Amino acid sequence: MNENILAHVKRVHFIGIGGSGMSALAGILHREGFSLTGSDNNESDTLAQIRKLGIPVQMGHRPENIGNAEMVVYTAAVHEDNPEIQAARAKNLPLFSRAELLGLLSRHYADTFAVSGTHGKTTTTSMLTQILMMAGKDPTAVIGGKLPFIGGSSRIGATDLMVCEACEFQDSFLTLHPAVSVILNIDNDHLEYFKSMENLIEHFARFAAQTGNALIYNGDDANTLRAVRNASIHKITFGLDHANDYSADNIGVVDRHLTFDLLRGEQTMAHITLKVPGRHNILNALAACAAAAYAGVPDAVIEEGLNAFSGAGRRFEVLGRTANGTTVADDYAHHPTELSATLRAAKDLGYAAVWAVFQPFTFSRTAMLLDDFADALRIADKVVLSPIMGSREVNTYGIRSEDLAAKVPGSVCLPDFDAIAAYVSEHAGPHDLVLTLGCGDIYKAAKRMLRASA
Repeated sequence: MNENILAHVKRVHFIGIGGSGMSALAGILHREGFSLTGSDNNESDTLAQIRKLGIPVQMGHRPENIGNAEMVVYTAAVHEDNPEIQAARAKNLPLFSRAELLGLLSRHYADTFAVSGTHGKTTTTSMLTQILMMAGKDPTAVIGGKLPFIGGSSRIGATDLMVCEACEFQDSFLTLHPAVSVILNIDNDHLEYFKSMENLIEHFARFAAQTGNALIYNGDDANTLRAVRNASIHKITFGLDHANDYSADNIGVVDRHLTFDLLRGEQTMAHITLKVPGRHNILNALAACAAAAYAGVPDAVIEEGLNAFSGAGRRFEVLGRTANGTTVADDYAHHPTELSATLRAAKDLGYAAVWAVFQPFTFSRTAMLLDDFADALRIADKVVLSPIMGSREVNTYGIRSEDLAAKVPGSVCLPDFDAIAAYVSEHAGPHDLVLTLGCGDIYKAAKRMLRASA
Protein backbone atom coordinates (compact mmCIF):
# COMPACT_ATOMS: atom_id res chain seq x y z
CA MET A 1 0.00 0.00 0.00
CA ASN A 2 1.43 3.39 -1.03
CA GLU A 3 1.55 5.41 2.19
CA ASN A 4 2.03 8.68 0.28
CA ILE A 5 -0.68 8.18 -2.33
CA LEU A 6 -2.80 11.07 -1.06
CA ALA A 7 0.05 13.47 -1.76
CA HIS A 8 0.01 12.52 -5.43
CA VAL A 9 -3.67 12.42 -6.38
CA LYS A 10 -6.49 14.95 -6.39
CA ARG A 11 -9.42 13.15 -8.05
CA VAL A 12 -10.95 10.30 -6.06
CA HIS A 13 -13.99 8.16 -6.86
CA PHE A 14 -15.98 6.43 -4.07
CA ILE A 15 -17.89 3.22 -4.90
CA GLY A 16 -20.74 3.01 -2.37
CA ILE A 17 -20.29 6.58 -1.17
CA GLY A 18 -23.57 6.52 0.76
CA GLY A 19 -22.35 4.13 3.46
CA SER A 20 -21.84 5.65 6.88
CA GLY A 21 -18.10 5.01 6.95
CA MET A 22 -17.61 5.95 3.31
CA SER A 23 -19.47 9.24 3.58
CA ALA A 24 -17.43 10.26 6.62
CA LEU A 25 -14.15 9.71 4.77
CA ALA A 26 -15.50 11.45 1.66
CA GLY A 27 -16.36 14.44 3.85
CA ILE A 28 -12.79 14.65 5.11
CA LEU A 29 -11.22 14.43 1.64
CA HIS A 30 -13.71 17.00 0.34
CA ARG A 31 -12.72 19.46 3.07
CA GLU A 32 -9.05 18.76 2.28
CA GLY A 33 -9.67 19.98 -1.28
CA PHE A 34 -9.87 16.70 -3.19
CA SER A 35 -12.21 16.49 -6.20
CA LEU A 36 -14.64 13.67 -5.53
CA THR A 37 -17.23 11.62 -7.39
CA GLY A 38 -19.33 8.76 -6.10
CA SER A 39 -21.80 6.04 -6.93
CA ASP A 40 -24.34 4.01 -4.98
CA ASN A 41 -27.34 1.73 -5.49
CA ASN A 42 -29.87 3.31 -3.12
CA GLU A 43 -30.99 6.86 -2.53
CA SER A 44 -30.63 7.93 1.08
CA ASP A 45 -30.47 10.96 3.35
CA THR A 46 -26.70 10.53 3.39
CA LEU A 47 -26.51 10.86 -0.40
CA ALA A 48 -28.62 14.02 -0.20
CA GLN A 49 -26.07 15.50 2.22
CA ILE A 50 -23.17 14.47 -0.01
CA ARG A 51 -24.76 16.14 -3.02
CA LYS A 52 -25.23 19.34 -0.97
CA LEU A 53 -21.44 19.45 -0.70
CA GLY A 54 -21.29 19.60 -4.49
CA ILE A 55 -20.08 16.01 -4.88
CA PRO A 56 -21.74 14.37 -7.92
CA VAL A 57 -23.22 10.94 -7.22
CA GLN A 58 -24.40 8.47 -9.86
CA MET A 59 -27.03 5.84 -9.11
CA GLY A 60 -25.97 2.34 -10.10
CA HIS A 61 -22.49 1.03 -10.85
CA ARG A 62 -21.10 1.48 -14.36
CA PRO A 63 -17.53 1.63 -15.70
CA GLU A 64 -17.93 5.21 -16.92
CA ASN A 65 -18.72 6.42 -13.39
CA ILE A 66 -15.05 6.47 -12.42
CA GLY A 67 -14.48 9.19 -15.03
CA ASN A 68 -11.00 10.71 -14.76
CA ALA A 69 -10.40 9.56 -11.19
CA GLU A 70 -6.78 9.01 -10.14
CA MET A 71 -7.72 6.77 -7.20
CA VAL A 72 -10.74 4.65 -6.31
CA VAL A 73 -12.11 3.84 -2.85
CA TYR A 74 -14.66 1.06 -2.38
CA THR A 75 -16.95 -0.12 0.38
CA ALA A 76 -16.75 -3.68 1.73
CA ALA A 77 -20.25 -4.29 0.35
CA VAL A 78 -18.99 -4.40 -3.25
CA HIS A 79 -17.30 -7.41 -4.81
CA GLU A 80 -14.48 -7.92 -7.29
CA ASP A 81 -16.95 -8.29 -10.16
CA ASN A 82 -18.26 -4.75 -9.62
CA PRO A 83 -17.95 -2.96 -13.01
CA GLU A 84 -16.31 0.10 -11.44
CA ILE A 85 -13.73 -2.07 -9.66
CA GLN A 86 -13.00 -3.79 -12.96
CA ALA A 87 -12.73 -0.45 -14.79
CA ALA A 88 -10.28 0.83 -12.18
CA ARG A 89 -8.16 -2.29 -12.54
CA ALA A 90 -8.23 -1.97 -16.33
CA LYS A 91 -6.87 1.57 -15.96
CA ASN A 92 -4.32 0.39 -13.36
CA LEU A 93 -5.67 2.92 -10.85
CA PRO A 94 -4.81 2.67 -7.14
CA LEU A 95 -7.67 0.85 -5.38
CA PHE A 96 -8.27 1.22 -1.65
CA SER A 97 -10.92 -0.24 0.61
CA ARG A 98 -12.66 2.11 3.03
CA ALA A 99 -10.66 0.54 5.86
CA GLU A 100 -7.35 1.04 4.04
CA LEU A 101 -8.14 4.70 3.42
CA LEU A 102 -9.01 5.19 7.09
CA GLY A 103 -5.70 3.56 7.99
CA LEU A 104 -3.87 5.95 5.68
CA LEU A 105 -5.59 8.99 7.12
CA SER A 106 -5.07 7.90 10.71
CA ARG A 107 -1.33 7.70 10.26
CA HIS A 108 -1.27 11.47 9.77
CA TYR A 109 -2.22 11.86 13.45
CA ALA A 110 0.10 11.10 16.36
CA ASP A 111 -2.75 10.62 18.81
CA THR A 112 -5.38 8.43 17.18
CA PHE A 113 -8.11 7.09 19.48
CA ALA A 114 -9.79 4.09 17.83
CA VAL A 115 -13.08 2.82 19.27
CA SER A 116 -13.80 -0.86 18.61
CA GLY A 117 -16.37 -3.40 19.77
CA THR A 118 -19.37 -5.28 18.44
CA HIS A 119 -21.85 -2.80 19.92
CA GLY A 120 -21.76 0.90 20.75
CA LYS A 121 -18.95 2.19 18.53
CA THR A 122 -20.85 5.09 16.99
CA THR A 123 -22.39 6.29 20.25
CA THR A 124 -19.09 6.09 22.15
CA THR A 125 -17.11 7.75 19.35
CA SER A 126 -19.74 10.50 19.23
CA MET A 127 -19.64 11.01 23.00
CA LEU A 128 -15.85 11.19 22.98
CA THR A 129 -15.78 13.58 20.03
CA GLN A 130 -18.26 15.94 21.69
CA ILE A 131 -16.35 15.92 24.98
CA LEU A 132 -13.04 16.62 23.20
CA MET A 133 -14.64 19.44 21.21
CA MET A 134 -16.09 21.02 24.33
CA ALA A 135 -12.66 20.78 25.94
CA GLY A 136 -11.11 22.72 23.05
CA LYS A 137 -9.03 19.73 21.88
CA ASP A 138 -10.11 20.27 18.23
CA PRO A 139 -9.96 16.63 17.08
CA THR A 140 -10.35 15.17 13.62
CA ALA A 141 -13.25 12.70 13.78
CA VAL A 142 -14.59 9.86 11.64
CA ILE A 143 -17.93 8.60 12.95
CA GLY A 144 -20.29 5.93 11.62
CA GLY A 145 -23.33 8.16 12.06
CA LYS A 146 -24.29 11.81 12.16
CA LEU A 147 -23.35 13.72 15.30
CA PRO A 148 -25.55 16.83 15.57
CA PHE A 149 -22.87 18.60 17.63
CA ILE A 150 -20.55 18.71 14.60
CA GLY A 151 -23.30 18.74 11.97
CA GLY A 152 -22.22 15.55 10.25
CA SER A 153 -20.23 12.35 10.52
CA SER A 154 -16.72 13.77 10.20
CA ARG A 155 -14.63 16.86 10.81
CA ILE A 156 -11.05 18.01 10.35
CA GLY A 157 -9.25 19.39 13.38
CA ALA A 158 -6.05 21.39 13.60
CA THR A 159 -4.33 19.11 16.14
CA ASP A 160 -2.64 15.70 16.15
CA LEU A 161 -5.71 14.17 17.80
CA MET A 162 -8.02 11.88 15.82
CA VAL A 163 -11.07 9.88 16.93
CA CYS A 164 -12.41 7.10 14.73
CA GLU A 165 -14.41 3.91 14.77
CA ALA A 166 -12.49 0.67 14.36
CA CYS A 167 -14.80 -1.93 12.80
CA GLU A 168 -13.96 -5.63 13.01
CA PHE A 169 -15.87 -6.55 9.82
CA GLN A 170 -13.45 -8.34 7.48
CA ASP A 171 -10.62 -7.24 9.81
CA SER A 172 -11.02 -3.59 8.85
CA PHE A 173 -9.59 -2.51 12.20
CA LEU A 174 -6.27 -4.20 11.47
CA THR A 175 -5.42 -1.34 9.08
CA LEU A 176 -5.15 0.89 12.17
CA HIS A 177 -2.20 1.36 14.54
CA PRO A 178 -3.77 3.74 17.07
CA ALA A 179 -2.12 5.41 20.02
CA VAL A 180 -5.15 4.50 22.14
CA SER A 181 -7.59 1.66 21.50
CA VAL A 182 -10.98 1.24 23.13
CA ILE A 183 -12.66 -2.19 23.20
CA LEU A 184 -16.30 -1.91 24.23
CA ASN A 185 -17.32 -5.58 23.99
CA ILE A 186 -16.93 -8.66 21.81
CA ASP A 187 -20.08 -10.49 20.72
CA ASN A 188 -21.06 -13.16 18.18
CA ASP A 189 -21.27 -11.12 14.98
CA HIS A 190 -19.74 -11.50 11.50
CA LEU A 191 -19.26 -15.21 12.11
CA GLU A 192 -19.73 -15.82 8.37
CA TYR A 193 -16.23 -14.28 8.18
CA PHE A 194 -14.60 -15.19 11.51
CA LYS A 195 -16.18 -18.70 11.65
CA SER A 196 -15.89 -18.97 15.45
CA MET A 197 -15.85 -16.86 18.60
CA GLU A 198 -12.31 -18.08 19.31
CA ASN A 199 -11.15 -16.65 16.01
CA LEU A 200 -13.05 -13.39 16.54
CA ILE A 201 -11.44 -12.92 19.97
CA GLU A 202 -8.01 -13.66 18.50
CA HIS A 203 -8.46 -10.95 15.87
CA PHE A 204 -9.42 -8.44 18.57
CA ALA A 205 -6.22 -9.49 20.33
CA ARG A 206 -4.28 -8.62 17.16
CA PHE A 207 -5.97 -5.22 17.11
CA ALA A 208 -5.02 -4.66 20.75
CA ALA A 209 -1.42 -5.62 19.96
CA GLN A 210 -1.23 -2.88 17.31
CA THR A 211 -1.96 -0.20 19.93
CA GLY A 212 0.88 2.15 20.81
CA ASN A 213 0.20 3.78 24.17
CA ALA A 214 -2.91 2.64 26.06
CA LEU A 215 -5.69 0.09 25.91
CA ILE A 216 -9.09 1.06 27.37
CA TYR A 217 -11.46 -1.88 27.68
CA ASN A 218 -14.59 -3.29 29.29
CA GLY A 219 -13.43 -5.06 32.42
CA ASP A 220 -16.84 -6.72 32.83
CA ASP A 221 -16.82 -8.46 29.43
CA ALA A 222 -15.36 -11.97 29.50
CA ASN A 223 -14.57 -12.10 25.77
CA THR A 224 -12.76 -8.77 25.93
CA LEU A 225 -10.71 -9.92 28.93
CA ARG A 226 -9.57 -12.93 26.91
CA ALA A 227 -8.60 -10.69 23.97
CA VAL A 228 -6.42 -8.33 26.04
CA ARG A 229 -4.85 -10.78 28.47
CA ASN A 230 -1.48 -10.81 26.71
CA ALA A 231 -1.37 -7.09 25.86
CA SER A 232 1.69 -5.51 27.46
CA ILE A 233 0.83 -1.80 27.18
CA HIS A 234 -0.86 0.47 29.73
CA LYS A 235 -4.35 -0.84 30.52
CA ILE A 236 -7.39 1.11 31.74
CA THR A 237 -10.67 -0.63 32.56
CA PHE A 238 -14.27 0.53 32.72
CA GLY A 239 -17.46 -1.25 33.72
CA LEU A 240 -20.25 -1.45 36.25
CA ASP A 241 -18.12 -3.50 38.66
CA HIS A 242 -16.39 -1.11 41.07
CA ALA A 243 -13.14 -3.05 40.65
CA ASN A 244 -12.70 -1.24 37.31
CA ASP A 245 -10.71 1.97 36.99
CA TYR A 246 -13.89 3.80 35.89
CA SER A 247 -17.33 2.69 37.04
CA ALA A 248 -20.82 3.90 37.86
CA ASP A 249 -22.59 4.18 41.20
CA ASN A 250 -26.03 5.22 42.42
CA ILE A 251 -27.71 4.40 39.09
CA GLY A 252 -31.25 5.74 38.94
CA VAL A 253 -33.92 7.25 36.69
CA VAL A 254 -35.13 10.86 36.85
CA ASP A 255 -37.73 12.08 34.32
CA ARG A 256 -37.04 9.06 32.07
CA HIS A 257 -33.30 9.85 32.07
CA LEU A 258 -30.65 7.55 33.54
CA THR A 259 -28.54 9.16 36.24
CA PHE A 260 -25.37 7.89 37.91
CA ASP A 261 -22.22 8.95 39.71
CA LEU A 262 -19.08 8.55 37.63
CA LEU A 263 -16.28 7.00 39.68
CA ARG A 264 -12.53 6.95 39.16
CA GLY A 265 -11.43 4.26 41.52
CA GLU A 266 -13.39 5.01 44.68
CA GLN A 267 -13.64 8.75 44.04
CA THR A 268 -16.70 10.43 42.49
CA MET A 269 -15.55 12.57 39.58
CA ALA A 270 -18.91 13.61 38.07
CA HIS A 271 -22.67 13.21 38.23
CA ILE A 272 -24.18 12.24 34.90
CA THR A 273 -27.72 12.54 33.54
CA LEU A 274 -27.88 10.74 30.20
CA LYS A 275 -30.26 12.01 27.55
CA VAL A 276 -29.85 8.75 25.60
CA PRO A 277 -31.89 5.82 26.98
CA GLY A 278 -30.70 2.37 27.95
CA ARG A 279 -28.33 0.97 30.56
CA HIS A 280 -25.96 -0.07 27.77
CA ASN A 281 -25.26 3.64 27.26
CA ILE A 282 -23.84 3.84 30.79
CA LEU A 283 -21.03 1.56 29.59
CA ASN A 284 -20.57 3.68 26.46
CA ALA A 285 -20.37 6.80 28.64
CA LEU A 286 -17.80 5.15 30.93
CA ALA A 287 -15.65 4.25 27.93
CA ALA A 288 -15.84 7.79 26.55
CA CYS A 289 -15.03 9.18 29.98
CA ALA A 290 -11.95 6.96 30.37
CA ALA A 291 -10.68 7.95 26.91
CA ALA A 292 -11.35 11.66 27.46
CA ALA A 293 -9.58 11.58 30.83
CA TYR A 294 -6.57 9.89 29.21
CA ALA A 295 -6.58 12.70 26.62
CA GLY A 296 -6.29 15.21 29.46
CA VAL A 297 -9.86 16.52 29.63
CA PRO A 298 -10.76 17.91 33.09
CA ASP A 299 -13.47 16.11 35.05
CA ALA A 300 -15.79 19.12 34.93
CA VAL A 301 -15.71 19.17 31.12
CA ILE A 302 -16.30 15.41 30.94
CA GLU A 303 -19.38 15.90 33.10
CA GLU A 304 -20.56 18.81 30.97
CA GLY A 305 -19.98 16.91 27.73
CA LEU A 306 -21.79 13.74 28.75
CA ASN A 307 -24.70 15.68 30.21
CA ALA A 308 -25.01 17.69 26.99
CA PHE A 309 -24.81 14.66 24.68
CA SER A 310 -28.17 14.14 22.99
CA GLY A 311 -27.30 11.16 20.81
CA ALA A 312 -26.04 10.31 17.35
CA GLY A 313 -28.12 9.91 14.22
CA ARG A 314 -30.03 6.63 13.98
CA ARG A 315 -29.28 5.76 17.64
CA PHE A 316 -32.71 5.85 19.31
CA GLU A 317 -33.31 9.03 17.33
CA VAL A 318 -36.79 10.42 17.90
CA LEU A 319 -38.01 11.59 14.48
CA GLY A 320 -41.36 13.06 15.47
CA ARG A 321 -44.99 12.29 16.24
CA THR A 322 -47.81 11.37 13.91
CA ALA A 323 -51.05 13.34 13.79
CA ASN A 324 -52.66 10.95 16.26
CA GLY A 325 -49.77 11.25 18.75
CA THR A 326 -47.74 8.12 18.03
CA THR A 327 -44.03 8.71 18.72
CA VAL A 328 -41.77 7.52 15.90
CA ALA A 329 -38.08 6.81 16.49
CA ASP A 330 -35.30 5.08 14.58
CA ASP A 331 -32.35 2.96 15.72
CA TYR A 332 -29.44 1.27 13.94
CA ALA A 333 -29.74 -1.94 16.00
CA HIS A 334 -29.16 -4.96 13.76
CA HIS A 335 -27.80 -7.64 16.11
CA PRO A 336 -29.89 -9.48 18.73
CA THR A 337 -27.90 -7.96 21.60
CA GLU A 338 -28.50 -4.47 20.23
CA LEU A 339 -32.19 -5.15 19.59
CA SER A 340 -32.62 -6.42 23.15
CA ALA A 341 -30.87 -3.40 24.67
CA THR A 342 -32.84 -0.92 22.57
CA LEU A 343 -36.21 -2.58 23.13
CA ARG A 344 -35.66 -2.92 26.88
CA ALA A 345 -34.75 0.77 27.02
CA ALA A 346 -37.91 1.57 25.07
CA LYS A 347 -40.07 -0.54 27.40
CA ASP A 348 -38.75 1.42 30.38
CA LEU A 349 -40.01 4.73 28.97
CA GLY A 350 -43.66 4.20 29.88
CA TYR A 351 -45.34 4.06 26.45
CA ALA A 352 -48.64 2.21 26.10
CA ALA A 353 -47.08 -0.15 23.56
CA VAL A 354 -43.67 -0.49 21.90
CA TRP A 355 -43.62 -1.42 18.20
CA ALA A 356 -40.53 -3.04 16.70
CA VAL A 357 -40.43 -2.47 12.94
CA PHE A 358 -37.38 -4.51 12.00
CA GLN A 359 -35.43 -4.92 8.75
CA PRO A 360 -33.09 -7.94 9.09
CA PHE A 361 -29.68 -7.20 7.56
CA THR A 362 -27.75 -9.93 5.69
CA PHE A 363 -28.94 -13.47 5.15
CA SER A 364 -26.03 -15.00 7.08
CA ARG A 365 -26.64 -13.04 10.28
CA THR A 366 -30.39 -13.70 10.13
CA ALA A 367 -29.89 -17.45 9.60
CA MET A 368 -27.12 -17.91 12.16
CA LEU A 369 -28.83 -15.90 14.92
CA LEU A 370 -32.47 -16.62 14.07
CA ASP A 371 -33.50 -17.81 17.55
CA ASP A 372 -31.64 -14.92 19.20
CA PHE A 373 -33.43 -12.44 16.96
CA ALA A 374 -36.77 -14.01 17.88
CA ASP A 375 -35.97 -13.78 21.61
CA ALA A 376 -35.06 -10.10 21.24
CA LEU A 377 -38.12 -9.16 19.20
CA ARG A 378 -40.46 -10.81 21.70
CA ILE A 379 -39.53 -7.97 24.11
CA ALA A 380 -41.67 -5.63 21.98
CA ASP A 381 -45.46 -5.51 22.19
CA LYS A 382 -45.94 -5.44 18.40
CA VAL A 383 -43.55 -6.66 15.70
CA VAL A 384 -43.54 -5.83 11.99
CA LEU A 385 -40.89 -7.29 9.67
CA SER A 386 -39.69 -6.12 6.28
CA PRO A 387 -37.93 -8.42 3.79
CA ILE A 388 -34.29 -9.18 4.62
CA MET A 389 -31.81 -6.68 3.17
CA GLY A 390 -29.15 -8.94 1.70
CA SER A 391 -26.61 -6.19 0.98
CA ARG A 392 -23.36 -7.85 -0.07
CA GLU A 393 -24.70 -11.41 0.16
CA VAL A 394 -26.50 -13.98 -1.99
CA ASN A 395 -29.24 -15.89 -0.17
CA THR A 396 -27.58 -19.30 -0.14
CA TYR A 397 -29.25 -19.92 3.24
CA GLY A 398 -32.80 -19.93 1.88
CA ILE A 399 -33.79 -17.67 4.78
CA ARG A 400 -36.77 -15.28 4.73
CA SER A 401 -38.30 -12.85 7.19
CA GLU A 402 -41.27 -15.22 7.38
CA ASP A 403 -38.96 -17.73 9.11
CA LEU A 404 -38.31 -15.18 11.82
CA ALA A 405 -41.98 -14.19 12.04
CA ALA A 406 -42.92 -17.83 12.69
CA LYS A 407 -40.94 -17.64 15.94
CA VAL A 408 -42.47 -14.33 17.11
CA PRO A 409 -46.19 -14.75 17.94
CA GLY A 410 -48.42 -12.05 16.47
CA SER A 411 -45.74 -10.62 14.21
CA VAL A 412 -46.52 -9.40 10.69
CA CYS A 413 -44.40 -9.56 7.51
CA LEU A 414 -45.04 -6.87 4.92
CA PRO A 415 -43.53 -6.54 1.44
CA ASP A 416 -42.32 -2.93 1.36
CA PHE A 417 -42.06 0.34 3.26
CA ASP A 418 -45.32 1.74 1.91
CA ALA A 419 -47.22 -1.27 3.24
CA ILE A 420 -45.38 -1.07 6.56
CA ALA A 421 -46.11 2.64 6.98
CA ALA A 422 -49.79 2.15 6.13
CA TYR A 423 -50.19 -0.80 8.51
CA VAL A 424 -48.46 0.82 11.47
CA SER A 425 -50.22 4.16 10.93
CA GLU A 426 -53.57 2.38 10.99
CA HIS A 427 -52.90 0.28 14.08
CA ALA A 428 -50.53 2.24 16.36
CA GLY A 429 -52.13 4.15 19.21
CA PRO A 430 -51.65 7.76 20.35
CA HIS A 431 -49.48 6.76 23.32
CA ASP A 432 -47.40 4.13 21.49
CA LEU A 433 -43.74 4.21 20.49
CA VAL A 434 -42.83 2.93 17.01
CA LEU A 435 -39.16 2.02 16.59
CA THR A 436 -37.78 1.28 13.15
CA LEU A 437 -34.76 -0.98 13.65
CA GLY A 438 -31.90 -2.06 11.39
CA CYS A 439 -28.73 -0.83 9.73
CA GLY A 440 -30.22 -0.73 6.23
CA ASP A 441 -32.80 1.79 5.01
CA ILE A 442 -35.74 0.93 7.27
CA TYR A 443 -35.71 4.56 8.49
CA LYS A 444 -37.50 5.35 5.23
CA ALA A 445 -40.58 3.56 6.61
CA ALA A 446 -40.51 5.82 9.67
CA LYS A 447 -40.37 8.91 7.50
CA ARG A 448 -43.29 7.63 5.41
CA MET A 449 -45.37 7.30 8.58
CA LEU A 450 -44.64 10.88 9.54
CA ARG A 451 -45.30 12.23 6.04
CA ALA A 452 -48.59 10.35 5.77
CA SER A 453 -49.89 12.03 8.91
CA ALA A 454 -48.58 15.53 8.16
